Amino acid sequence: MDGVEVCRRIRDTSDCYVVMLTARAQEIDVLIGLEVGADDYIAKPFSPRELTARVAALFRRPRGAPDQTRAASPASPAVIDGGAGLLVDRNAHLVTIDGDVVDLTRTEYDLLCHLAARSGTVVPRGELLREVWDTEFTGDSHVVDVHVANLRRKLRLHSTTSWIRTVRGVGFRFDGA
Repeated sequence: MDGVEVCRRIRDTSDCYVVMLTARAQEIDVLIGLEVGADDYIAKPFSPRELTARVAALFRRPRGAPDQTRAASPASPAVIDGGAGLLVDRNAHLVTIDGDVVDLTRTEYDLLCHLAARSGTVVPRGELLREVWDTEFTGDSHVVDVHVANLRRKLRLHSTTSWIRTVRGVGFRFDGA
């Protein structure tokens, strides 16, 4: 069994942290690893200090029941109406489009919440890394682009509406209701 299958099976039963450390460094391999549920993907050769920093960043992100770690804060709405049938229920940790449930990973859900809560505002990649991944890592922000692409693809399975726009060289903007 390869690492992708191991990750897929882990995700069926657990929300533990998964870092893929592999010799497969092509973009398609990274995309597949992140798509099946890896929290991070590091290609060999790698810096042990970078690996340590990335693992430490993961441990700063709490893992727990959605109602404990992802509930709406008093300043943010419990339900975000994204327009065109998109609803994000932050207390139920549920995303629906025209009543159909959209199956998202935790990271995709957190990205959508962060962007939708700032509808109409450009959110830089660095802010997404800080808020969604809870890290100050300033290296390659490609991981953000990969997860946004996965999120867009899953939303497109339920609607032709494009809610998330790329602002070249800066970040992303949610265009909702």
